[in-house]
Formats: sequence, structure tokens, C-alpha cells
Amino acid sequence: MATRKNLAPETLWIEIETGMEDWKAADPGKLVQWYCQMMLVRRFEEKLLELDKLGLIHGPAHASIGQEVGAVGAMSVLTASDSMNGTHRAHHQVLLKLITAVTPDGFDPLTDDFTDAMNDTVSRFMAEIMGLEPGYCGGRGGSMHMRFAEAGVMGTSAIVGGNPPHAAGYALADKILGRDTVSVAFFGDGATQNGASYEAINIAGAHKVPAIFFIENNMMGVSTRLEEVTRESRLSSRGAMLGVPSIRVDGMDVVAVNMAMQEARDIIRKDGGPVVVEAIVFRHFHQSSDKLGSDLGYRTKEEEAEWWAKDGVLCTEARLREMGLLDDAKFARINDMVSGSVLTASEHLTETKPGSNTMQIRESLWPDPATVDYGILGDLSELTDAQTLDHADLADMETEKVKLVAAASDVLVSAMQRDPTIILYGEDVHKMRGGVSGMTKGVIDTFPDRIMPMPIAENGFTGVAVGAALNGLRPVAEIMFGDFCFTAADQIAHGAGKVRHMFGGDFPVPMVLRVRVSPNTGYGSQHSCDPSALFDLFPGWRIFSPTNAFDYIGMMNAALRCNDPVAIIEHTGLYQKSHLVPKGNRDYCIPFGKAHITRAGEACTVLATSTMVEASVKAAKDTGIDAEVIDVRNTDMHGIDWDLIGASIAKTGRVMIAEETASSMALAGRWAGAIQERFFDDLDFEVLRATGSLSAPTVSKVLNAAAIASTETVAQVMQRLTETA
Repeated sequence: MATRKNLAPETLWIEIETGMEDWKAADPGKLVQWYCQMMLVRRFEEKLLELDKLGLIHGPAHASIGQEVGAVGAMSVLTASDSMNGTHRAHHQVLLKLITAVTPDGFDPLTDDFTDAMNDTVSRFMAEIMGLEPGYCGGRGGSMHMRFAEAGVMGTSAIVGGNPPHAAGYALADKILGRDTVSVAFFGDGATQNGASYEAINIAGAHKVPAIFFIENNMMGVSTRLEEVTRESRLSSRGAMLGVPSIRVDGMDVVAVNMAMQEARDIIRKDGGPVVVEAIVFRHFHQSSDKLGSDLGYRTKEEEAEWWAKDGVLCTEARLREMGLLDDAKFARINDMVSGSVLTASEHLTETKPGSNTMQIRESLWPDPATVDYGILGDLSELTDAQTLDHADLADMETEKVKLVAAASDVLVSAMQRDPTIILYGEDVHKMRGGVSGMTKGVIDTFPDRIMPMPIAENGFTGVAVGAALNGLRPVAEIMFGDFCFTAADQIAHGAGKVRHMFGGDFPVPMVLRVRVSPNTGYGSQHSCDPSALFDLFPGWRIFSPTNAFDYIGMMNAALRCNDPVAIIEHTGLYQKSHLVPKGNRDYCIPFGKAHITRAGEACTVLATSTMVEASVKAAKDTGIDAEVIDVRNTDMHGIDWDLIGASIAKTGRVMIAEETASSMALAGRWAGAIQERFFDDLDFEVLRATGSLSAPTVSKVLNAAAIASTETVAQVMQRLTETA
């Protein structure tokens, strides 16, 4: 007869509760400091709500009033070298991390005044929230996107669930680079229902990275209660079920949160990490205003009154009064000091409109509109001293013939020998003699500790790559099939594609995504697309499309030296093709922005990518048309070699674009528009396109062939382009 037994997590899952004896055992000086910090946050956010009501904050003001105490307790165990990020509601955590980084050792709120550096921090943070140039990100981040790496604020995310993978990446970098630090992701109950958060906790657990996932459980989305969207509202269970030690605590009790975070650090010190901490908190106001939930009908006034009675700031004040640590005069001193700092900041940033009592932003503090595109990408100066070669150089060199798949393995090993910050990971990359395609064979043999398996969680591990790149590594992540980029689209777009610009632009994001494309192998509609157009939608990406072993080596080396995110689109149909490369040299670069004339001609210009380069050369031969075929190589709009293309069009007067992928996924539309704008006077014919059909490839061999462009497709368009010449 079958037996039944209850199962429980095999890891630590506890709840910490404190009493007055724990408060009395705490350092009195720290208790006073913590009270000062929570009062600073509260007065700061009350001022933000005032400014928002006056129309002086462009965008939302997600106040965290009611959640300050949990942030103070969490920050109490972090140092300036520890990293953190948060979500759209992160004023409290960010302000505390910024202010503690400049607070002098031994600062006593009862005898000392805020230093100039502390006041400047308050002012700069307020300026950022108001979208002003003195802000930490030059006003680009505003309320929801904040970064100041010098204080360990690595970058907040307005995408719910977008930040935990980054924190796992920071922690991975810390572990690999041997730093004695932790990284903390602050996120809420809403993000805990998001797949990216699970992926991040799971990846962090699998690789034992020093990360703390701090869940602020305020039991409410915008207006949706937690129990309406999950049957298990003890959110720390999410960590426990993944084998990650988890702690639940009253987020209104600063001593309890401090104890929970201390325990988390102890666990990380002993076992490596990660840890989940769930703090029960409550936001007193609506999602992004000074309205109450009861004003909008999703809370009752009785519920709000009950939580105000539990308010962490008020309860802390009562405890400190009961313990005899603070009296009315001392409370007043702290309040006057923090309120004065906040008021001074707002007065510095605003002024009264002439002839009225209306407040306005000081005109001199707005960012210069001319800088709107600054920092999307770097200037590539990091490649200045790199060895560069191109196909013409091979004529004067000793060469050897190498398959692209072997060249890929060789160049990764060579680069990793040169740069210890390069790591490689993806699905199955560490097995089967080089992953599913053999591209990582040499890395497995040479650097087994720097090649890591990942779960089938593309969004999660792409986000880990973003975080690792922001914290000192150069990750190379493999996307097994191009279609899977769409499951990682959040991190491709909102992560790597935007973080550099929206956080001010003055820092690197050196990551590489290797993307395998297999449109003609019969894997069907969900494993066959070329996602180049997805990357091209977001100008923070550079895109390489190698067609042979020589180009792959040069492009990968350039990508691994580049401080921008780079996608390398690898067509599996090219893996086994051989090409001449410099004998024994796997360290040269092919510069970004350099196309290559594969076949010179006079009749028309063909701009081709990937397998369509060879197809276009064959089409010219089959039709007898003297076409000039250009391998575009860089397919992002920043990297297209318009000088070479323009010279060719001036010579031929006719141009077509050849891509294998479905017409709806093709880059050709954007390119054709740019060609018309740049070279209209040289064109004798409309710009034509040779692409696949409307459909994605299917398993049926004949339908698969019909869905993608071929030599015959190129030949037909080439004939149409030149028939009236």
C-alpha cells in the first residue's frame, strides 16, 4: 500500500521575531543613526510628493513611505563596496546607499550636522528624480532609473522583475574576481511572481553567488492584493523551494531586519550564498501619488489606520523613547537636521516664477537637449591599439585553412588567455565536446572553471550577463537558437539595450551574445529565425554577422575588446565551411563599421548578410550579371559602412539587399530608407529586396525551402534590378 509523507525544504527557511530585549541588546548609537536615516527618507519622500503635486516632477513619483524601516535595516549591514539595485520604487534604498557612502565614521545625529557631502547627496538625488542635469544620471533616469556605481548603486529598473538577474550577475562577478562583497536585489511582491526573479534566484543558487534577494512584501500590486494572484503568500517560500536559505521578517522592525541581514551575510560567508530575505512592509499611499488606496476603493480606511498604528518610523520612535535614548528635544534636533537638508535641496533646484507665487524648475538646471543621444554607445577608443586585419592583408601572410567552428573555439581560448575577466556560459556549453555545435571545445579543455552551464532561462541568464558586465566581467553568453532571443527580449531591450544611455552613458557594458541561427535545418517555426532585427531596434547594441572563419576571429576579438553590448549572429550553415586565416594568429580584430567587397562589379550593388553573401556571388555567376557583392558584416545602423556602400552605388546606380530571413524580420526596410536619404541622386532604380516569405520556416522540407531566400531568389531580384540598364 502506498505511503505518504510530508515534504519540507531541505534548506533553511525561518522567520525572525524580536522583542524589547533584542532592542536593548542593540548598539544605542546605531539605533539613533537608523532612526535618523529613516526620518531622512520620510522627509525626502514627503517633499517629493509636494513637488509632484506642484507639477515639478515629470513622470511618476513612486513613494516608499511606510517601507523606510526595512531599507534602513537592510542597508545597516552593507558597505560602500557592496552592490545593490532596486525597482521603480527604490528612493528609500538608493538614498540610504548614497548617504551612507559619504557619512563620516562615528557620525552622531545628536551632536553632528550633515556634512557638505551628505547635503550634496540629497540635492543630487532630488535633482535626478526631477530630471535635472546635476542628478547622478544627468536627469535621464529620473525616479525609476538610478545608478551611481561609486556608492554601489548599480542601477534600478522600472521593469518589474528586471533587476534580480542583474544582481545575480554582480555577485557572479564578485565571486569570480575574488571580492569579499555581497550584492542585493530589492524587489517587491509583484516581481516575486515574475519569471525573471525565479530564474535569477535559481541561477544564483546553482552557482552559489554572494547575492541577497530582498523581497519587500507590501501585499499589494497597484491595486491587486497578493492573495488574488498567488496561493502561497509567504514569498520567502520562493527561495526555499529552490534550495536557497530564506528568512522572513517584520519589515517594520529595524532590529529584526538588521538581524536577518546579518544572518544572510553569515550564511554567504560560510556557504557562498545566495539568501532570500522577505520583509513584511506596507506602503501608505497609492502606487505613485499622495492619494490613499481608500480614495481609489481598493483599501479600507480601517485597514490603513491599522497599518499606520504599525508604522515602522512611529514604532521606532516609541521604542527609542521607551528606552530613554531620545526625548522631545533630541527627536526635534534630528527632524530639523534632515528636514533642513531636504528643504535646502528643493530650494536649490526650484525658484518662484517672476510676478507670481508659483514654483518652477531653475532653467539653468535642465540638461542640454543637444546631448539627448550622448552615451548610447561608446567611441570604440578601447580598440585603438588592437591589431587589425582584413581580407586584403592575407595576400602577404602565411595562412592556413580553418573551419568556422574551429576558429570560434580557437579565438575564445586565445581571448580568455589574454583577458581573465572573460567568462563563457549558456545551455549545454560545458558538455558534448563543445556544446551543441562544438564552438566551445577549446574552452572546456583549457578553462573549465570559466565555462558555466545555465538553465533554460534565456531572460534570466541574459540579465546575469548585463549585471556581470556592469561589475567587471566580460561575459559571453550563448543563445542556442535565434528565436530564444525573444524569450530574453526584456533583458536585450530594457537591460543591455538601454542601461548605458539611461544611466548617463559614462560606463562600459562589455558583454557578448552569441546567437545561433538555423533557418534551413528543419527545426520548425520556433527554432529558425534570425533575430538581428530585434537587436537593431535598440541602438545600444552593436551587431556582427560573420560569413567565414577569418571574419569570425576578427569580429569576436573586436567584440571582446568592445565596451558596448555586441550580438554575434552565427549561421549554423557556415560552421563547417573553411576559409583562409593567418597561420597561428587568433588575436587580430576586424574594425566595427567596415564592410567587405566579396565580388567587384559594375552592373549593380548587392548588400548581403550571412549565407546570402555566397548566394549573391553564385547568383551573379549564374545570371552573368556583373554585380558588386558587399558583405555588410556590421548590421546595426551605427556600424554600416556607408562610405563603401555609397561609393559602390555611385558606380552602379542600382542596389538590392539580400537577406535569408522572412521579409517581416528583415533589416532591409530600414536600410532601404537610409539609402534613399543618403544616395538618392545616385540611384537609377528603386531599392529592391531579396528576402524570405512572410512565414517562418516550417518542418516540411519543401515549405522550409520556400520560406527562406535562396540563390534563385537573389538571381530573380538581380535580373529585375538590371533588366532596364
